[in-house]
Amino acid sequence: MLSKQIDLNCDMGEAFGVYSYGADEEIITSISSANIACGWHAGDPLVMQARVQLCLRHGVAIGAHPGFPDLLGFGRRNMVCTPAEYKAYTLYQVGALYALARSQGGELSHVKAHGNFYNMAAVDNQLARAIAEAVYEFDPKLVFVGLAGSQLCRAGVEVGLKVASEVFGDRAYRSDGTLLPRSEAGAVYHEVAQVVAQIMQIVETGTITAVDGTVFPVVGDTLCLHGDTPGAALFAREVRSALTSRGVAIRAMAS
Repeated sequence: MLSKQIDLNCDMGEAFGVYSYGADEEIITSISSANIACGWHAGDPLVMQARVQLCLRHGVAIGAHPGFPDLLGFGRRNMVCTPAEYKAYTLYQVGALYALARSQGGELSHVKAHGNFYNMAAVDNQLARAIAEAVYEFDPKLVFVGLAGSQLCRAGVEVGLKVASEVFGDRAYRSDGTLLPRSEAGAVYHEVAQVVAQIMQIVETGTITAVDGTVFPVVGDTLCLHGDTPGAALFAREVRSALTSRGVAIRAMAS
């Protein structure tokens, strides 16, 4: 089994004010889709606008990356929120990026939740459904990105969205298909060879090996590489090269 095409996405625009963060300028040439922070877990209007322009210059699909209102924790802390709050939070942030994209002559292609906004919804159908409903009500043509096999993907299908199942090259997995929490040792991969090996296992065999050695099946439409991981630009170049050398086309998830 070899995937014929896959989308490469990266979380971007996670700088804030005078604080620079991520390798966006270096990574943009290796990816096909960008998930731009919408100002709550990171980002601000000027950063968002600049990343939209960066995407337009390089022909990269523009996606909204909504998260918790948690600048101090970078959106990676759990918050107790109702489904109604999840829905409103999503609409608010997607709307902000939409306005900036439209003002520059661009359009949104997809929505992918960030951090623990994403992780909590991945295992809670009510929260996942709230995000999916927000995206559908905003624009039913947007692609909805969710962790492969998760409640996010299920909710997207339930509300009638096109769903892109997401897999990760630089993150460790547990045997239930969820990501190993960043608070645990080994959750993030820092070696290029390790990242490329996991990605090639996904596209060549349709499986992932969990930290306990369990091998489980997975379907990946889009592959995430985090822009804040040390060496991210090198990872992105090596991943793209490994995929294209094996005849795997890199195409935006909305194409």
